[in-house]
Amino acid sequence: MASISIREVEEYIKDIFKEKIPERLTYHNIIHTDYVVNQAKLLGEKSGLNEEEMSILISAAWFHDSGFTISFSEHEEESKKIAKEYLSSKGVEKDIVERVLSCIEATKIPQRPGNDMIAKVLCDADMFYLSEKFYPERSLCLRKEWNNISKEKISKKVYFKDTIEMFENHQYFTEYGKKMLAGGKEENYKLLNIKLKKEKKKPKNKLKAENEKLLGKPNQGKIPVRGVESMFRLTARNQINLSSIADNKANILISISTIVLTVLVTVGIGEIAEYPKITVPGIIFMATCLLTIIFAILSTRPKISSGKFTEEDIHNKKVNLLFFGNFYNMKLEEYEWAVKEMMNDYNYLYNSMIRDQYSLGRVISQKYKLLRIAYSIFMYGLILSTISFALVILTFPV
Repeated sequence: MASISIREVEEYIKDIFKEKIPERLTYHNIIHTDYVVNQAKLLGEKSGLNEEEMSILISAAWFHDSGFTISFSEHEEESKKIAKEYLSSKGVEKDIVERVLSCIEATKIPQRPGNDMIAKVLCDADMFYLSEKFYPERSLCLRKEWNNISKEKISKKVYFKDTIEMFENHQYFTEYGKKMLAGGKEENYKLLNIKLKKEKKKPKNKLKAENEKLLGKPNQGKIPVRGVESMFRLTARNQINLSSIADNKANILISISTIVLTVLVTVGIGEIAEYPKITVPGIIFMATCLLTIIFAILSTRPKISSGKFTEEDIHNKKVNLLFFGNFYNMKLEEYEWAVKEMMNDYNYLYNSMIRDQYSLGRVISQKYKLLRIAYSIFMYGLILSTISFALVILTFPV
């Protein structure tokens, strides 16, 4: 099996960032990645990592933020996919690839490297800048990036408050980090608190305050947008998983009942002709399998709507553009216009997401109701068939 070529990994990552990284990412760019790699080399040497461990560490450092070229919120997962695809294509051993992926996963906030020394080194390298004198200036790039990405702008006051909370929850994991970096981090922590106090003392813009009052959106009631988006994403994932479970259960019932019904039809008819006394139990068993198949199929049968909407529906915010059944018969231009209208109206956007979750929940509920009926028919039919066969045997012994 091939070993990791750090030089080739470096060239590959630099090409990715050069071609795919969006300009709005003012912090998580190649400058940050190159900085983390250099700090990883320093911390790796100070922590006594051997040559193979250093190879894993440096590879993980190069890959750890590559996922930003695809996704901002799920960049660790995307980084792992990029690393796995590249390293596997180069014939790197599976165990080594998994260790690289584990290190990348450990950098996810809050960091959890466990007992893996390589992961501890990478986590400290990623947060090395918290102790640097240039941190206050570099940190402004992160706030700018957040404002470029987020739908809602982050004020300095909120940014400093969130950053202070991050400082309080963060810890260095290596001995070098605890001894040499903690002091610089403490200085920056104090500086952040001073800046936050200054922001709190600033007089609030009267016009902005009046607008917030009129709109019913005071700062104290501000909704955490990232938390809301996480809630929608988690809910959607859970509902999709529940739908998949229902489909798998229906598939099991269909498969079993079809096999049993096939055997009964092909073999059972001849047996009934020879032993007419088992006709009733046989019919009950066949009816059980048939009804089970019908209800299991009904639970998985898709329901498709017209796939069209009108301009009036968009203006009245009645149509859910997140469900394909509402737009698959529309022209691309019409759909693009409708989506842009929705994106420009936060209330419409979030209402659509709520409707989408609600509709999906209704569909899943119907699936499980029909599935419960199918399982009940199969269970009670099996019991009834068994009792019928037993009565036939006891009444008409051979």
